[in-house]
Parts: sequence; C-alpha cells; structure tokens
Amino acid sequence: MRTVIIWLMMALPVMADGEKPGEFDYYVLSLSWSPNWCVLEGDARNSPQCDSREDHGWILHGLWPQFERGYPSYCNTSERNPSRGMTTAMTDIMGTSGLAWHQWKKHGRCTGLDASGYYALSREAYGRIKRPEVFRKLEDAVRLPASVVEEAFLRDNPDLATDGITITCRDNHIQEARICLTRELEPRGCGPDVAKDCTATKALFTPVR
Repeated sequence: MRTVIIWLMMALPVMADGEKPGEFDYYVLSLSWSPNWCVLEGDARNSPQCDSREDHGWILHGLWPQFERGYPSYCNTSERNPSRGMTTAMTDIMGTSGLAWHQWKKHGRCTGLDASGYYALSREAYGRIKRPEVFRKLEDAVRLPASVVEEAFLRDNPDLATDGITITCRDNHIQEARICLTRELEPRGCGPDVAKDCTATKALFTPVR
C-alpha cells in the first residue's frame, strides 16, 4: 500500500500540469549555444555534449508548443514514449539523448504527435533556420551585445522579423536564440511572454572548441 501511495504522489504533479495534447497556438524553436552551456553547466556534469571530440554550436534545445500567453507542459497522452534508439538518433542536433527524452516528456507530448512525428518535426524546424556561420569562426571568447546575435540571425534568415526572434542570456553569457513559428513552421511574431530580449551589452560568447 505504501508503494502505491508513493507512486501516486510522484505521478500527481505530472497529472496536474497536463493540458490536452494538440491544443496550442504556435511553436517556439529554441537554439542553445552549446559552448556557453558547457561553461556554465555541462562541463561540471561531464556531459557528453561537451566532449572535446564534439564541435556543437547552436544545438536544438527544443521545439515548444506555445499559447499566446503561457505554454502547455507534461500533457497526458496515449502515445508511447520514444525508444532509446529514437532519442539517441537526435544527439547530432540535440547533444544528448537525455535532452531529447526530456523535450518529449515536457513538450512533445503536448503537440498531439507521436514521438517519431515530434522528433521529425523538430528536425525539420531546426533545418529551416540558418544558424549564422560567423559564430563558428570565433577563435577566442568575445563580449558583445545580445542584439548582435539577433542581427546575425535576421541577416541570414530574411523571412524572420525582429518580433519573431528573441535572444536570452544567463549569468551574462549568451544562452539561446528563440524563434517563433506557426504550426506549419512559418515565421511569425512571438507572444509577449516570449519576446523578452536580453539587454546585455557585453555578454560572453565562447567559441566552439
């Protein structure tokens, strides 16, 4: 009986958070600058994403269903969870299978897709956005305004508008580029809770190792 009670207590937070799959307004494509994440967190975890043999730049953090305000998470779905092979297959653009699993659990279940469909759509969205090559050419860490990163994405992706991308920072490091897309993966403006640009003028940008 005690085991059943503990299991229910663990399950309740997920049940409480879960909205109905497929009910959302648009997507946020989140791209994380891997070298900065490794400096801030990944190296301390000995994450395989930060292995010296890897050369990750902008990795796919996730494809997130979004409401005009707020977002669904941990939706209750009858779709099966991804296999280990499916999450491992995403490491080329997501860095680790653990991230691929977490993104499915928190966000993918809310799309109304099965795991295979969610990963395929995520890969398609990632492929539609050109990641500026200029940042991969850096040899040393630099400090720059977050607006410079946004301008580089806008220059290389003419279909994007300034209200459709936001750059985030963490501990004065460039963290992510978040790009808002329709359910058909076309560029669109971000909702007010997503459009919160980093205002740092000297944010650190670490080069690819």
